[in-house]
Amino acid sequence: MSVFEKIYDVVKTIPKGRVATYGWVALKAGNPRWARVVGYALHNNPNPNVIPCHRVVNRQGKVAQAFVFGGGNAQRALLQKEGIEFSPDGTIDLTKFGVWAE
Repeated sequence: MSVFEKIYDVVKTIPKGRVATYGWVALKAGNPRWARVVGYALHNNPNPNVIPCHRVVNRQGKVAQAFVFGGGNAQRALLQKEGIEFSPDGTIDLTKFGVWAE
């Protein structure tokens, strides 16, 4: 299994209404140093309808301005549609919406 396939498998587990960080996805895919590789993999997402790359944000809880499927505003809109709330400074409360939050 390729590194990208491992990353895609992890991203598929992020439930609707939750987000994960690039670092968390890297850790779960097998190497905590793969955070940048996660970004590359998501930028090359072959099937965004199956692999919800919009649910991956940076460690500050911010969306990617270079979101490949329409930019940061498109990513934000997709997340808001799933019920994720943004603070006035544009961040997501990871303690509330992170996959590890309950």
